[in-house]
Amino acid sequence: QVQLVESGGGLVQSGGSLRLSCVASGYISSITDMGWYRRAPGKQRELVATITSGGSTNYADSLKGRFTISRGSAKSTMYLQINSLKPEDTAVYYCNAHSRAIPYEYWGQGTQVTVSS
Repeated sequence: QVQLVESGGGLVQSGGSLRLSCVASGYISSITDMGWYRRAPGKQRELVATITSGGSTNYADSLKGRFTISRGSAKSTMYLQINSLKPEDTAVYYCNAHSRAIPYEYWGQGTQVTVSS
């Protein structure tokens, strides 16, 4: 089993920055790709960015430029740097990890990001 815990969310003014963190524990050697997703109020969960175990990244087209995903050297931590925050970035941000072992995918509980105008 893998446990994912996000942190770093909060209330920030428009134009500000935040750095979200995700720490994995448990069977971390089984983790391959990781990613960040978000769910805004009244909307479906959407992809923000993903990163492979080798460090290759992929971003949602609409979010390129303001978001930067990265992983720590131990590969059990992941970060999301968000710059120039906008009110429409208000959402719960979720950490996701894929694993070589059943159940093959894990989710964190989420961290709330609220951007005031």
